[in-house]
Amino acid sequence: MAAQAQAESERAARRLREEILDGFRAPGSKLVERELAHDLGVSRVPVREALKILAAEGLVTLRPRTWAVVREFSAAELDEFGEVRSALELLTFTLAAQRWEEDGLAHLKATLDAEFAAARAGDAVGARRAAGDFHQVVTQMAGNQLLSELEETLRSRMRWLLAQHDDLLAVAAEHAELYRAVADRDETRVADLVRVHLAASRRHQQARAQ
Repeated sequence: MAAQAQAESERAARRLREEILDGFRAPGSKLVERELAHDLGVSRVPVREALKILAAEGLVTLRPRTWAVVREFSAAELDEFGEVRSALELLTFTLAAQRWEEDGLAHLKATLDAEFAAARAGDAVGARRAAGDFHQVVTQMAGNQLLSELEETLRSRMRWLLAQHDDLLAVAAEHAELYRAVADRDETRVADLVRVHLAASRRHQQARAQ
């Protein structure tokens, strides 16, 4: 029974996580246990545990004796996250350029191709998911276990932040340039492109917020 309850909680958390990251549940929207249990076809207990999981990932704000809500990030929180992201991505892409192996580079190219295909088809969810996958693959290519653990801790918030754009082809094009620089092991160009990519990400985010 315990294993079944855990499986139901993880399934509920996965479904809600996808809906939040894909933009189907907007920041500030209510997450009522009774309604979620009905939608997901489970009891309220696994829903309650799922909400705790997502709260630990930074996607949900719990409000005792009432309903939970999809987290709303303040401008200050986004600035702080942007600072951390800048440091981590510069290190991640630089290490990936130094250490990539053929299978990792092939995986990155396949992810980039999937992002372009989705962007050209107007599939916003698919393109944003592939954009998040692109960054995750680069982390794997960096070959640093501690960096991978940090990425896993921040993964949900990072994917939410990466989804805050509407210019799907522009972001894919930025990733294509990063891919070529990593493939060429051009660390100087990688660093320059990471800074450009981060600045563009801030502009996309501000435009979407407005």
